[in-house]
Amino acid sequence: MSTLPESQNSPSIQVRGLVNRFGSQTIHQDLDLDIQAGEILGVVGGSGTGKSVLLRSIVGLRQPNAGSIKVFGQDLQQLNGEARSRLERRFGVLFQRGALFSSLTVVENVALPLLEHSGLDRRDAEHLARMKIALAGLPHAAGDKLPSELSGGMVKRAALARALALDPDILFLDEPTAGLDPIGAAAFDQLIKTLRDALGLSVFLVTHDLDTLYAICDRIAVLSEKKVLIADTLERVAATDNAWIKEYFHGPRGRAAADAVNRQQESVR
Repeated sequence: MSTLPESQNSPSIQVRGLVNRFGSQTIHQDLDLDIQAGEILGVVGGSGTGKSVLLRSIVGLRQPNAGSIKVFGQDLQQLNGEARSRLERRFGVLFQRGALFSSLTVVENVALPLLEHSGLDRRDAEHLARMKIALAGLPHAAGDKLPSELSGGMVKRAALARALALDPDILFLDEPTAGLDPIGAAAFDQLIKTLRDALGLSVFLVTHDLDTLYAICDRIAVLSEKKVLIADTLERVAATDNAWIKEYFHGPRGRAAADAVNRQQESVR
């Protein structure tokens, strides 16, 4: 499991008293959560616990019914206009299915936020986009392809390159390894950890992938009962006396993921 850099210990994001409702259905009630600077936070929970809803609330794509979200000390809900835009440009978001524009090449997809927000001309934006594509681990030739011409793993990396386009401070990933084979998923996990270590990113990672949790996450936040039941190291979360946590972390898949990490650590020694 990853280790949080000692020098990074102040919250980048503070969520307090968050409430999200859809009609008469309450998804979150008085939810509190901190995201520490420089950490990879894995967010897990059963179906319907609102993992993606929480992500969308934090990045400003959904207006919560109540509560506050502070990003770098600024209340996101109180900002508007250029101030909110500047803050949101510090976010990089990778959506579950990539959400790339199908009619644009990879270079054009990655260059788009640069053209919209940085003031660069097209030539410079596309040059910088190719650097981000390389940073995401894609070959140079992938930049000229349409999303439909890429494999699932390459689409994920292309979407990651776009999320990195504006040099964000916080990266939001929604099920980034969903649909990938185990080898591709493991490679993507290590890419995220490498980028965190190299760029000093904070990472908010929604996932159901136990291998990801064991391999790269500094802390795990468990959504249950409309709130964050616990947010702590994997060892402490896995030891929590809760039926869902026991089934999730101590079932066959959880034991297999833990054994794989233990074998890897023993091989390094």
